[in-house]
Amino acid sequence: MDTVIRQRLKGLRLAKGWSLDALAARCFMSPSTLSRIETGHRRIALDQLVPLAKALGTSLDQLVEPTSDEDVVIRPEPEHQVGLSVWMLSREHSSNGTTVAKMRITPERTMANLELSVHPGREWFTVLSGTVSLVLGERTILVGEGQAAEFSTMVPHRIGAHEGPVEILTIMDHGGERAHLHPEHAAD
Repeated sequence: MDTVIRQRLKGLRLAKGWSLDALAARCFMSPSTLSRIETGHRRIALDQLVPLAKALGTSLDQLVEPTSDEDVVIRPEPEHQVGLSVWMLSREHSSNGTTVAKMRITPERTMANLELSVHPGREWFTVLSGTVSLVLGERTILVGEGQAAEFSTMVPHRIGAHEGPVEILTIMDHGGERAHLHPEHAAD
């Protein structure tokens, strides 16, 4: 873990274009102490990490977060509803407030004539295979494989399959996630 923290400290310093002297002045340590920390010739103390994190514009949590594959690799398990399978491709409570998901929509969902959804925000999707039937208010727009759509979710909308199954990659804000992936909580 020490090695990872040292690499992060040096990487952040270099990314800002700072010398050891410049960082030392910002965190009230000597350049030689910082050099020994970065090279592993001195142990890192907690009371040193706090001013270093602050000076580098990051948090202590980000400096010491684990580095196992679990913090990088997402292994989604599909959730199924009638005519819809969803693979969550982003972590719950992502820092930027968006949700990324892969969806497979079949004509069964489209034939269910689900109500149009309205919520604050924007949505984006790209079609991986098939053709999407995107209903926006009074319009129905066909979005084909390799095409993308972005729209205000304040317009009543519904995403369905046109003449066969469709797979999309979608990015939704918090409102979109609640309305489309957790409809039982959309009114909360």
